[in-house]
Amino acid sequence: MRVIEVAPGIFWVGAIDWNIRDFHGYSTDQGTSYNAFLILDDKITLIDTVKKTKTEEMFERIRQIVDPKDIHQVISLHTEMDHSGALPLTMHRIGRDKPVYCSQMGLRNLKSHFKDDLNLIPVENGGSLSLGKRTLTFLETRMLHWPDSMFAYLPQDEILFSSDAFGQHYAGLERFDDEIGLDVILPYARKYYANILLPFSGLVLGLVKKVQELGLKFRMVLPDHGILWRRDPLSIIGKYVEWAEQKPTRKAVVVYDTMWHSTETMADALADALGEEGVRVKLMHLRSCHRSDVITEIHDAGAVLVGSPTINNQMFPTVADMLCYMKGLKPLNKVGAAFGSYGWSGEAVKYVNAELTAMKFNVVSPGVRSPFVPEDDIMRAMADLGRMVASALPPAP
Repeated sequence: MRVIEVAPGIFWVGAIDWNIRDFHGYSTDQGTSYNAFLILDDKITLIDTVKKTKTEEMFERIRQIVDPKDIHQVISLHTEMDHSGALPLTMHRIGRDKPVYCSQMGLRNLKSHFKDDLNLIPVENGGSLSLGKRTLTFLETRMLHWPDSMFAYLPQDEILFSSDAFGQHYAGLERFDDEIGLDVILPYARKYYANILLPFSGLVLGLVKKVQELGLKFRMVLPDHGILWRRDPLSIIGKYVEWAEQKPTRKAVVVYDTMWHSTETMADALADALGEEGVRVKLMHLRSCHRSDVITEIHDAGAVLVGSPTINNQMFPTVADMLCYMKGLKPLNKVGAAFGSYGWSGEAVKYVNAELTAMKFNVVSPGVRSPFVPEDDIMRAMADLGRMVASALPPAP
């Protein structure tokens, strides 16, 4: 088990989860990592732990550096179980009386998670903790992405331990951005933002502003998942600002499911019409594309067009699943429209439009419905819908 010294006296001692493929309904096709960090100082400090099943991997790395019993204290930046699952066993091994520092909300959540008598000590927002030669400063980041989340900052090294912010679900032997390249890792970072942090975009912008006001400098940004940022850590912070602003683009995602290819035919016609209007189009069939990949494409799109056949007087189940998932992520600044085929009753389009309206999309049409196989009039209506959507999008740069 390889140990990485990320800076003098600061070691990555986390774990790599090569085989996980689903993270709460988010597809993790490249696995993930759980990043934990050991700081050697007068008081040896462990920042976060790992998923419970990866406890031994973390300890194998720690033992290459110090005797675990020499660890003086643990910092819990986030109580979600992929970072705190190993905490009870960690404290059992290093000494149950040793302090676990956490946020005020972390105190409540850790007590709820674990009935063990851990020595939990809450820290104040803006408070600090001396390690000896170094000092950790804490910054609450509530709802980025849990109520208990917080950052820890080492001013002496200009290193930010950023909990789940700025992370990615990616498993690999590379630990740093300059080892893998931005072109490889940024798509995973964007997917992570779109599926986890998107509903908190307003808070992201507020946090970045606060950090700028504090005048903090960053030589490294070390998240709890994936690659660590050291070449240009401001680049990922800049990307978060860009992603949080959610500025609409001249791109449309046509997302649909189909029973006997009629709704699919309508989707193809809509995509063609949009393309003729100079709109960049992503056509996504819901039984071929995972919901988290659809959301990633929707994140920077200006339009979301949803096609569903009617089944049992309802929208198709995969479409309902996608709309429920998207509604929770609260995307902003979208044009929306619905379409679909039906055999008898045709309620799906109405229900899809209702969901898009509830998400505050700019719904530009009552939708297009086709009985059974779409005929020429329906195909013309789909072309008209494409032109209507294109006219509602920003002009080409």
